[in-house]
Amino acid sequence: MNKPEVSILIVSFNTCERLRQCLTSLPAARGPITTDTIVVDNDSKDGSAELVSKEFPAVRLIRSPVNLGFARANNQAWEIARGRYLLLLNPDAVLSDGTLAHAIGLMDRHPQVGMAGGRLVDENGHDQPSARMFPTLPIEFFNLSGLAGRFPKSRLFGRFDRSWADPDQPGEVDWVPGAFAILRREAIEQTGFFDPRFFLYYEEVDLCRRIKAAGYCIMYWPELRIMHVGGESSKTLADMQFSSKGSQLTLWRMRSQLLYYRKWHGAISAWAVKTLEQAWHVLRCLRNKRRSPGKFAESEIIVKLWNRAWTDTQGGASSPSQPW
Repeated sequence: MNKPEVSILIVSFNTCERLRQCLTSLPAARGPITTDTIVVDNDSKDGSAELVSKEFPAVRLIRSPVNLGFARANNQAWEIARGRYLLLLNPDAVLSDGTLAHAIGLMDRHPQVGMAGGRLVDENGHDQPSARMFPTLPIEFFNLSGLAGRFPKSRLFGRFDRSWADPDQPGEVDWVPGAFAILRREAIEQTGFFDPRFFLYYEEVDLCRRIKAAGYCIMYWPELRIMHVGGESSKTLADMQFSSKGSQLTLWRMRSQLLYYRKWHGAISAWAVKTLEQAWHVLRCLRNKRRSPGKFAESEIIVKLWNRAWTDTQGGASSPSQPW
């Protein structure tokens, strides 16, 4: 059997209607190229797996009895993927016509690229962060302090999201989100796929670091345009504490952040990233105790969650039992 040009890996978790839109967009997106689509369903309760089985019989479906998270679920799909390339695709993403064919053409013409992403836009056509630089302690401070938001065109303060860059221009970057990312099989065979210790968040950052360390580069190609809603799976976990800036699950983010910093920067840096955010929110508590009870309560929770994340991960040394 001939290998398909690209294996499309989709991890589904309670996004039934979005998943239908995503899968429906694939035939026009692939154009003349051959594809192999694999959906790993993370024990959805909304009929996502049944939808795939009934309406998309050509899709290979893996039903997990538990929520494996993003990394481990994609690793399962990788074990049976046959394509020359791999495509990470979120179920709440919709591809425009010809996107996959264009992506394959770009990868074929640029053999030094190990992984690449496109231009993510929301349902109203507004840009989402699509290409980023590796997190560092100064970057964490710029984001916490609001300097990144206040001076987005600054190459210093806007470094993390590359908010200073023209979104119409392609560029080499540190990492791209897993909502849409095309990967070279040879690169993954060399580096390995996702580190399973990351249940959710930071897994793409870690993977891109390994790909770059292997001598490949990471590219942002704006001509690949993807409509992406974002945070749809996380919204179904209403009993968890959310960050004030979106649907990112705060505790899970902290655990993964500690795992990442400990892995790539050592124990002192893991402690420093925890202490930096805690100190910021202690100061915020002092400021808002009387003037803004809501902000005070939010910061108080974040300080406590950091202590829990530190204990859960043994200071970033190990991942808690999964699923988180």
